[in-house]
Amino acid sequence: MASPNNASPNHRRTPRRSRRARRDPSVRDRIRVLPVRPVRVGSRLPLTAAALVVVAAVTGCGARGGGPASATGDGMPAAATQGAARPVTGLDAPAPQQPARLPGLGPKTLAQIPGDARQVVLVTGQGKNANRSEVVLYQRTDAGWRPGATWPAHNALKGWTDDHHVGDLRSPIGVFTLSDAGGRLPDPGSKLPYTRSRGFTVGGDGFNGESLAGAFDYVVAIDYNHKKGTSPLDWTRPLGADRGGGIWLHVDHGGPTHGCVSLDKAHMKELLRTLDPALHPVVVMGDAGSLSS
Repeated sequence: MASPNNASPNHRRTPRRSRRARRDPSVRDRIRVLPVRPVRVGSRLPLTAAALVVVAAVTGCGARGGGPASATGDGMPAAATQGAARPVTGLDAPAPQQPARLPGLGPKTLAQIPGDARQVVLVTGQGKNANRSEVVLYQRTDAGWRPGATWPAHNALKGWTDDHHVGDLRSPIGVFTLSDAGGRLPDPGSKLPYTRSRGFTVGGDGFNGESLAGAFDYVVAIDYNHKKGTSPLDWTRPLGADRGGGIWLHVDHGGPTHGCVSLDKAHMKELLRTLDPALHPVVVMGDAGSLSS
């Protein structure tokens, strides 16, 4: 049909149509009005309720992929919620996915973790001969292992070894229980048995010339060649004196250690308040390459 601007002056007027026929055919073809059904007594809707349901009948009126728009989660038609976005709350946000197993650990290392351990202090060295590490405290839940924050740490001057001996200046690689704690300062709220003693006083300088004062303010004994159930100061060596001992988690002094793992003082206090004997905590420690085996 020609547009009104292009119509011929001799164009014959068409017969007058009925009011119903003059409806826009595009609209008439696209919608239909459904009759309102009477509301039965006992329905949750009030008896005066009435509604007209407009049903899209052409492709493109609904969600991409054809067909009518889908309903929203609360059962309301999508068209009824357009222009009124629902605020995202903490309840709407998906919970962070927790790993089913500890990341970075290979089958050999995983097999050494006791089945009842529900807390793991994972110490990952930057390299076999590096003295810097990262520490993450994991707690096992029904959904998997929940990680805490990542903390910087130091380990032994020359790195890591799976055959530790006295004076090698390497930290032992392996999985060890954590059962006893102590320090020069008062107990900050440790769940592990805590021994306060002046025996934790240390002086002198570290490998970088830094002061060692305060390094043993808080310590957790790593049960490498240590008798469980005794103070970290106990010098009993079940594997023999030549295999070393006195391997602790302790306060960082700003440089590498002789064999221990050192953390910031605030992180040591957090560990002491979190590690729980009832959850059978262990430390998994070593360079990344060794732990992945």
